[in-house]
Amino acid sequence: MASPSRERRDNHSPEEQPDSHSDHGMATSRNGGSEYSLTSLAGHDECFCSLHHAETSLNRMEAYLVNNQLTDVTLIAGSRHIPAHRLVLSAGSEYFAAMFTSDLREATQSEVVLQDVDGDALWMLVHYCYTGRIELREDTVETLLSTACLLQLTAVVDACCSFLMKQLHPSNCIGIRLFADTQGCMDLLKVAHNFTTEHFMEVIPNQEFLMLPADEVAKLLASDDLNVPSEEEIFHALMVWVKSDVASRKKDVSRLLSLVKLPLLMPSFIADYIETNPLFREDRVCQDLIMEALKYHLLPERRPMLQSPRTRPRKSTVGDLYAVGGMDANKGATSIEKYDLRANTWNHVASMSGRRLQFGVAVVDGRLYVVGGRDGLKTLNTVECYDIKSKTWTTLPPMSTHRHGLGVGILEGPLYAVGGHDGWSYLNTVERWDPQARQWSYVAPMSTQRSTVGVAVLNTKLYAVGGRDGSSCLRTVECYDPHTNKWLSCAPMASRRGGVGVGVVNGYLYALGGHDASASNPSAPRFDTVERYDPKTDTWTQVASMSIGRDAIGVCLLGDRLIAVGGYDGQHYLKLVEAYDTQNNEWQQVAPLNTGRAGACIVVIKNPLP
Repeated sequence: MASPSRERRDNHSPEEQPDSHSDHGMATSRNGGSEYSLTSLAGHDECFCSLHHAETSLNRMEAYLVNNQLTDVTLIAGSRHIPAHRLVLSAGSEYFAAMFTSDLREATQSEVVLQDVDGDALWMLVHYCYTGRIELREDTVETLLSTACLLQLTAVVDACCSFLMKQLHPSNCIGIRLFADTQGCMDLLKVAHNFTTEHFMEVIPNQEFLMLPADEVAKLLASDDLNVPSEEEIFHALMVWVKSDVASRKKDVSRLLSLVKLPLLMPSFIADYIETNPLFREDRVCQDLIMEALKYHLLPERRPMLQSPRTRPRKSTVGDLYAVGGMDANKGATSIEKYDLRANTWNHVASMSGRRLQFGVAVVDGRLYVVGGRDGLKTLNTVECYDIKSKTWTTLPPMSTHRHGLGVGILEGPLYAVGGHDGWSYLNTVERWDPQARQWSYVAPMSTQRSTVGVAVLNTKLYAVGGRDGSSCLRTVECYDPHTNKWLSCAPMASRRGGVGVGVVNGYLYALGGHDASASNPSAPRFDTVERYDPKTDTWTQVASMSIGRDAIGVCLLGDRLIAVGGYDGQHYLKLVEAYDTQNNEWQQVAPLNTGRAGACIVVIKNPLP
């Protein structure tokens, strides 16, 4: 029945005034209803909502489904006949909505045949349309997912994908990856692919890998994200796959071998395992690939011209990059961060034993050597060693000279400490640490006093680049030959660069950033420019600039990229990290540091040899 009005009528026209009936003692309206009925006393409308209406209705519909009552269509999948209700199916599935609300013939058919659909999976999904619940099991989830994709049941598809992600294992990840690709489930594909690359060493022995078609093996081997300790493992994986069916897979060997980074293998490995392998002897392409790899080792001076995807190392094989200390907003960072190239993340891994600024760091026998610097009060000559594995610090014999603003480098075994400032004057002296004798000794001094000097090793020589000598920043460069114990002058840079960062890639030396400012002008502009030195022609060439000007940059080679870490732009200590691609002559930003810092020492500890 219609609900009565709740409006109060306080003002009436003469025609609307009620008649008075003294015998009843109350007023009535013209139509006989009471003007003072209960509904007229309330002030607001109300709306009742049953909290369990939808659940109750669906439960009743489910009962109609189970008891085959009021059904108006039968779905047929194989031998399975499933009576159902068009309205419920259309409400739950975009697929059925399109089928039953259009001009398709199925809209009026009492029976609808679904070709190539699993009957049990269809029943589970029909039941889901009535209940919103479905059971996911390992043995049926893939069939369920593919059927849910067909019926456009997005929520079920997502639930199945999440379930499969939890089931990933080295023995099934390739199958799940291929299945996700077939179904167009991109999130599952990405997760399964990442799992496969992360656990590749565990995936190799499994049947799924051995049964892969050549095209899928090629996709895997082409990935630089494969988590392997060395490129030798990639070659072994290829051989395991080929040997499981040599007759049919021999035709694919040359194509797949081209995806192994042969130039990055040890020469002895190439000679022992590849050059003598009968599979490659009669194949011209394989022979060319082997020759390319041998040339890369025999002619190191030609490596800049021999660059290709095969000379770009996989991310897991380049070692670990460490950013040690530096100046930060708290006037001295003691933290050590490690960069994970595969994950593109920085993580705090250790702390220095105390505050040090403008020190040097080098890697000797897989350990970090921290040399000299200043602690904020005095210049240091002390040397400490950090063992990455045991996470312990030990003290080594000190240098003969206190030095901050020095540069360090490893040349043919010994460690060199170059120039710097002793707290009173700029230095041209150089000391050498003999790791066998465990002692320091002086070698020939540089021709020029240099502090905040860039030091790098290139072609068995030690280079000292730029810096400042007390009166000005320097553009001069000199190199040290350990066999003659002499320093020789090289061509100067185009710009004076104090606080310059230096690194070496493919036979070239790079000078990054820096400044040409007096000590009294700390906020002067910093350089974003980069110069490249060719030792064969003794010339400098300008290459692509960094994104911003900065000095006190930490620079190191990681794989085939030159990494520029942190620095100071005249106002801020930077978290910025950029990687230089020599082939494309361009800089790309990578994950920033957790702590902005300038003058951090950047080193790489390489993976142990296989």
